[in-house]
Amino acid sequence: MAENRKSPSGQGEKNNRRDFLNILLSGGFVAWFTSLLFPVFKYLEPPEIEEVKVTSVKIGAVEEMEKDSGKIIKFGNKPVIVVRNPTGEFVAFSAVCTHLDCIVQYKKEYGQIYCACHNGRFDLSGRNVSGPPPFPLKKYGVTIKEKEVIVFEEAS
Repeated sequence: MAENRKSPSGQGEKNNRRDFLNILLSGGFVAWFTSLLFPVFKYLEPPEIEEVKVTSVKIGAVEEMEKDSGKIIKFGNKPVIVVRNPTGEFVAFSAVCTHLDCIVQYKKEYGQIYCACHNGRFDLSGRNVSGPPPFPLKKYGVTIKEKEVIVFEEAS
């Protein structure tokens, strides 16, 4: 630095100031640009959802659900479809289609579980019978205790 100050034209001191300003302005621009991009990336990153551990869920009294109907319930963080078939028996499956994770529904007119996204169909055993779904639906257990319908996760 002592050499730069001794130059007769003062060019060294100007270069030091210019370099310092370039570094300062470049750093400021990088900081500003980062402050713009950070919220965008945080918005695009999906939030982490804690997995809720549930072993069973009461869905109501037996009389509340009519025969040949379906109902979607929350089993922790996951949707489950409970179907009461025409004979009055209860069955429960994951309500997430195995094709593209759409939510399925029970269609009384078909007597099947139906995925509206791509016309996928599952029978009341959870097996895929038509459409693009590659795998059957995950089965859940259903029990009736004191006239209360309880859905539970079966051991795999």
